[in-house]
Amino acid sequence: MSLQLQMIGTGSAFAKSFYNNNALLHLNGYKLLIDCGFTATRALHELGLPLDSVDGILITHVHADHIGGLEEFAFQNKYAFKRRIRLFVPSSIANDLWEHSLRGGLENKSEGITALSDYFDVVLMADEDPVLIHPDLSIRLIPNRHIEGKPSYSLLLNDQLFYSSDSTFNRELLMELHAQGCQYFLHDCQLHSPGIVHASLDELLTLPEELQRKIWLMHYSDRMSDFIGCTGHMSFIEQFRIYSFTPLSPPA
Repeated sequence: MSLQLQMIGTGSAFAKSFYNNNALLHLNGYKLLIDCGFTATRALHELGLPLDSVDGILITHVHADHIGGLEEFAFQNKYAFKRRIRLFVPSSIANDLWEHSLRGGLENKSEGITALSDYFDVVLMADEDPVLIHPDLSIRLIPNRHIEGKPSYSLLLNDQLFYSSDSTFNRELLMELHAQGCQYFLHDCQLHSPGIVHASLDELLTLPEELQRKIWLMHYSDRMSDFIGCTGHMSFIEQFRIYSFTPLSPPA
């Protein structure tokens, strides 16, 4: 089964040219948004994709470039489209997502709206337990290191595609997944060292060539073009381009 992935943004948190690093998965007409930053709705608009074409959203952590567009999705779905979509949220961040990020704008006690579940069908995800998002798509949360004290997750799709989201360099994990047969790696990349809260290009270049050939770099700064030809056997993933990953059937 071919899974198509389209980065609606490939930029770092402060990039202006490439938008927030958010991905849209296409699978047999089903569309899942991985993270929903403050540029997500603009990007979808530029692609000619109305918000009600998105069937579900998965959140990896609570920074604004990953959740800043959820308020608009909530309001549009509730009041304009009269629909609820599934919101997949790691259990460890669900409280913070509402209490410390979205409640101020979305709570409306006069209408009895006091929780995230008043807008979305919230599906809580446990660490390391695969969740069947769609009959042809299983996703596993992998806890990662990003900001000290703030839970953050990478994703493993159908045991074959690794999506780092925001993560510091973890050579052991990458080598383990490579040895287990993971075919594709989408990894955030800080172009300049040191990589304090993200993997740096210098760190990723220490990986063996065989693994580098499987890696697409994302979450890069607006200076990305200065580094073309400097990424070893890795490639920059392009904003808005649709990539097909085959085969990507869920594990039996």
